[in-house]
Amino acid sequence: MNYQTVIGLEVHVQLLTKSKMFCDCSSKYQNKPTNSIVCPVCLGLPGSLPNVNQMAINLGIKTSLALNCNVSSYTKFDRKNYSYPDLMKGYQISQFDMPLATNGKLKINSNNNEHVIRINRLHLEEDVAKLIHKKDLEGSYSLLDINRSGIPLIEIVTEPDITSPEEAREYLIKLRSIIKYLEVGTANMEEGSFRCDANISLKRLNDEKLGTKVEIKNLNSLRSVYKSLKYEIVRQTHCLDSNTPIIQETRGWLEDKSITISQRTKEYASDYRYFPEPDIPSIKIDKNTIENIKKVLPELPEEKSKRFEKQYGIDKYNSDLLTINKQIADFFESILDTFQDQAKESAKTVSNWMLGELNKLLKKHAMEIEKQKITPLNFKNLLNLIELGILNNASAKIIFEEMFLNGGNPKEIAQSKNLVQSFDENDIKPVIKEILSVNPKAISDYQSGKENVLKFLVGQVMKTTKGKANPKTIENLLTNELGENKY
Repeated sequence: MNYQTVIGLEVHVQLLTKSKMFCDCSSKYQNKPTNSIVCPVCLGLPGSLPNVNQMAINLGIKTSLALNCNVSSYTKFDRKNYSYPDLMKGYQISQFDMPLATNGKLKINSNNNEHVIRINRLHLEEDVAKLIHKKDLEGSYSLLDINRSGIPLIEIVTEPDITSPEEAREYLIKLRSIIKYLEVGTANMEEGSFRCDANISLKRLNDEKLGTKVEIKNLNSLRSVYKSLKYEIVRQTHCLDSNTPIIQETRGWLEDKSITISQRTKEYASDYRYFPEPDIPSIKIDKNTIENIKKVLPELPEEKSKRFEKQYGIDKYNSDLLTINKQIADFFESILDTFQDQAKESAKTVSNWMLGELNKLLKKHAMEIEKQKITPLNFKNLLNLIELGILNNASAKIIFEEMFLNGGNPKEIAQSKNLVQSFDENDIKPVIKEILSVNPKAISDYQSGKENVLKFLVGQVMKTTKGKANPKTIENLLTNELGENKY
């Protein structure tokens, strides 16, 4: 490719406050009756006065510190003027030239390389109402639900440091993880509490000047961000190759067609006619407030991953996977707590089961880890049954899913499902002789050096014993039998 991709992201995060940004209405608007959480302020009625939510400011400071930003000594709110049906006042109360925080950074790993994404700014603003588009026999029309209007948001804006859709995805995964660790927001993209706008341009490899920027608006999933950026790279490459001008504009992503479409010509800052919000005085951010918030910052994913490597001897790749989700990291440590002095020795096995079987079941049943039913002690007990040879891996996985869905003691489940390994060596030996007698080709293949045939023979014995024999014991007995006797 003759072009370099340049991407910047703007992420809007709904904050977990009890009330809205500038009024006392509840911020818990999800699944509430339409237009039931409103007041003169969030309706934008004349004469209503905004009152700043201090908790929203504190959560913004908390996020800023976690993202290595400089928190401003003074900040103010501004009116951002634009005309759109979901904007109740005809303007949005946001921040322009004195944002809450600036000059942050977030490290990501892409293709095994560490890359720093600079954060230009973090500012506070209010969310808009929600348009509901309808279509019936009489035609298409839109309705307005004002419950969301005024919900506190932070907007996190990167510098144009992202060079690929893959890096954009990694940045969003890391940022969303941090938001959840901080408990400042749910960061649920499907519910709209974590929304992304992507700015993308292409420039020739040797050019200093950036290309014409296109904004892709309101992307609500990692998949949408990734696919829309991929599409824009192809579209803009074609434009440049054919000398077709690229227009600075806002485009929307059509998920069903996997294309972006033009929505409107992109506004400049001057088009918004920013001016200071006259009803809200500038706000002094007290240094003691910043220091007190800094003291209670939790252990973040990157710090936790490094501790897992050191404390439990887990490699960086698995540590990163375990710690990207706080609930998974906490569950992992709660399991290891049950092993007490053997925690470090058991960490790799627990990690393998969590990243393998547990992760598979979470995806299969589309479930959050908080809703699964395995207790830390029963997780440990299941691994002990495998270690003692009472269960083989195949049976353990059946029991693991039963525990995942319904809870329960693994030994009791094994007994109720008749999965306990009950074949000892004396029971297994005649089965092996029988299997070998009907598989002469497997024997000759093994004796000619094809050792992978051993797995086939183990499987045949397991099938005959209905999974009630230990695979390791079977393998050892087979190896001895094939070595001692000439077939």
